[in-house]
Amino acid sequence: MAQYRTQTKIIADILVTARDMNTAGDGVGITTLLRKGNVSYNRMTKLIADLVGAGLLEELMLEKNAKYKISERGITFLTAYNQFEDFAQSFGLRL
Repeated sequence: MAQYRTQTKIIADILVTARDMNTAGDGVGITTLLRKGNVSYNRMTKLIADLVGAGLLEELMLEKNAKYKISERGITFLTAYNQFEDFAQSFGLRL
């Protein structure tokens, strides 16, 4: 049976991509987030808007393109998410 990701897991995947793929320090584009996040464009734009609004992602406007990088608040979220995921797995649960 297929395993579906929760909204929280998708958000964590987006934040991990924004953190790990930002090697040049100028953020990552939506195409990179789409490929690594594996969600549709419409859903990704909504998620990005929510994450920027919540302060988990920072939006950088470079020329005509928007780039995104993880914020300090996003790093804090990922740390707490990973701790909770480890805690849940210690009880045999999957998030």
